[in-house]
Amino acid sequence: MDFKSTLPMYLIGGALVLFVIAQSLFFLIKAWKRGKQLGITSHTLRGTVSTSAMFTIAPAIAILATIISLAGSLGLVLPWVRLSVIGNITYEATAAQATMDALHHVGGMAVEVTDKKIFASIAWVMTVGSVFPLLLLPIVTKPIQKKLNSAVSKSKSNLPDILAAAAFIGLIGAFIARAVAGKGVDTVIGDGAGVLSVITLVSAVVFSLVLEFICKRFKLQWLQTFVMPLSMILAMGIAVLAFNLLPEDIALLEWRG
Repeated sequence: MDFKSTLPMYLIGGALVLFVIAQSLFFLIKAWKRGKQLGITSHTLRGTVSTSAMFTIAPAIAILATIISLAGSLGLVLPWVRLSVIGNITYEATAAQATMDALHHVGGMAVEVTDKKIFASIAWVMTVGSVFPLLLLPIVTKPIQKKLNSAVSKSKSNLPDILAAAAFIGLIGAFIARAVAGKGVDTVIGDGAGVLSVITLVSAVVFSLVLEFICKRFKLQWLQTFVMPLSMILAMGIAVLAFNLLPEDIALLEWRG
């Protein structure tokens, strides 16, 4: 049996997820009681909880898409546990890929991990790496915020927004570069940039632009949070269709394989 999907793995994953759910319920109950103490009506509290629950659907879809994308190489349990606690596709995929490259795992994310040592190393990097931001944020956030506020008050610019946008573009740019010109291993199909990677990339961009237009045209603010996860899932669907409909020599064509 695959060591990544054994019963003990599922039990460990289930225990961690149950702990996260219990923690969420604990703070929900505490917040509800505090709201009642402040004189907030049950109707208002229920509305707040319902609205909050609705806004978790979009991130949940993105998390599901991330689990699916990582499950091929890492199995279901590890991505499920990681993304049930903290994480996102830009971090998890980058951490896993960097560890695979360091340990010379041929094929990267396109090939299933069968070595227990490599799998354990990936799990450690993904887990420990995500802890450092939680430790650093309380220490560095306040000084950085003061500097940003000082710069903004002096220049009256949108510097924080610009920096946030630049950081996000940098992260996305790395994934775009890999889809267009990423170097793969010659013996592994689907590891390098090729027809399918470009089709998936272009499809995601098109779906994102269309959904953004719909949001603005029809003033659907609630749809805004679903743009990225829906674009990801729809682009995955297009990739599957392209693989099955295109001739094999075209679908598997890689110029950086």
